[in-house]
Amino acid sequence: MPDPVTLATDTPADSFPWGAIRWLHNSVINEGAEQTFGEVFINPGGQNPPHYHPNCEEILYVLSGTCTHTYGDESYELGPGDSIIVPEGVVHHAINKGWEPIRAIISFSSADRQTVFLED
Repeated sequence: MPDPVTLATDTPADSFPWGAIRWLHNSVINEGAEQTFGEVFINPGGQNPPHYHPNCEEILYVLSGTCTHTYGDESYELGPGDSIIVPEGVVHHAINKGWEPIRAIISFSSADRQTVFLED
């Protein structure tokens, strides 16, 4: 049976110009996993690129900071304790207009989360 525990020190964060993502559970980390789960950080003034997931839905839960989260043609202001569910195929991204980093939990309904970024 695969190890069900991922310690904070087990997985380094993937860094991007806008912030970082630290994956805690997925099919690479946990053989046989059926979901993807991680923690995302978005720097003040940063934003991840507009994108969608062709094979899964996403849930984002804000732990700290505030963001504007685009969802199709709509925008929502999210803060600590707020969450958003994004269906498969819906274009979305988060913008940090605040002074502190955004820290959020992200969960996907597939262990092999796929992402398609939109062209500029």
